Amino acid sequence: MQRRDFLSAGALAASGALLTSRLSFANTSADGKARFVFVILRGALDGLAAVPPYGDRDYASLRRDLALSSENVLPISDVFGLHPSLVFLKESFSARELVVFHAIASPYRDRSHFDGQDVLENGYVRPHAAQSGWLNRALVAMPDRRVSTKEVGVALGQNIPLVMRGPAAVTSWSPSKLAALDEDTLERITDLYAGDPLLAKRLADALAADAIAAAPGVNMESVAKNGGAPGARYTEVVHAAAEFLRRDDGPKVAVFDTTGWDTHANEGSAQGQLAARLAALDAGLRSLKEQLGPVWADTAVLLATEFGRTAAINGTRGTDHGTAAAAFLIGGAVRGGRVIADWPGLSGRTLYQGRDLMPTQDLRSVLKGVLEEHLSVPSRELDTVVFPDSGAAKALRGLVRT
Repeated sequence: MQRRDFLSAGALAASGALLTSRLSFANTSADGKARFVFVILRGALDGLAAVPPYGDRDYASLRRDLALSSENVLPISDVFGLHPSLVFLKESFSARELVVFHAIASPYRDRSHFDGQDVLENGYVRPHAAQSGWLNRALVAMPDRRVSTKEVGVALGQNIPLVMRGPAAVTSWSPSKLAALDEDTLERITDLYAGDPLLAKRLADALAADAIAAAPGVNMESVAKNGGAPGARYTEVVHAAAEFLRRDDGPKVAVFDTTGWDTHANEGSAQGQLAARLAALDAGLRSLKEQLGPVWADTAVLLATEFGRTAAINGTRGTDHGTAAAAFLIGGAVRGGRVIADWPGLSGRTLYQGRDLMPTQDLRSVLKGVLEEHLSVPSRELDTVVFPDSGAAKALRGLVRT
């Protein structure tokens, strides 16, 4: 990629993006095949909309105008279906490459987005308990020095999310938000960076990372032109993720986050704002599979949110901050075709604090199972270092093909 292209790609990161256009990576072993992607659904995804329990007798009365019927859900059991926008997820479920979790939550039990996301990422039972994230600590805990000690790139203008911060060497990539610059200014910036070894190295590393992300396969001009469209932003970031992950000498673990799931008003049902977001997410996952090619067979992608939303519809035809939600594990390495849920029901006496879906599964159990079986993180490290004070949350095994 030319320096001018790198520094003038500001249109790729339009304001109000559904996808934040930030990717974080880490290397595992040079010869390891397993790939793991963690997708954070920031804003509290409505799990009762994404995975409607249409077979629960109390569902329709709670959801009223937002309820999905058996005629428009994509059924995956007698009780549960997928939102009609999640066509690729339904195909993956039928292909036994998707596990759906319901009534699941982190240890967090309040309703602050900021604190809930901190718990989701730090791996502790309370917010702001650590400055490192569970995924970074898991990389450190991998056996036989499998974690690379060399950074494979660094981002300009974006921070690495908490879940990936810590002692393991990681990197991040994002499109530049700088405006177009003339050639003279570009030359001056290059000369300025050349005088500082650290800045010069970081610029060179970032240019190399950006060149990988912009490899042939996506029309970057089209992405820039359509920067306001969620689908365009997914195209860009998913393409970049695939370019990194499918390289034999590239990173094996990636994190990216999406936003816009805070649907307090006008959430919609089979159609509407949530349906559009779910459709963009679904298309992005389909594109990830297609672009990873044969690497998809070794890939597990976990999608999770900080908490769910209220069981009942509110006065503005939306839903408010809740507790339990849904999560998804998808990929060629996944032993799928299953819904894993200790379903509590939606009757008034079973709702958490009289308003939310009751959490009956600990998200850490899912994370432990994937990290242990897919990335070979020792169980003793998972219980004490990766997720401190989590002995009661037993690893859920058998989620990936071993």
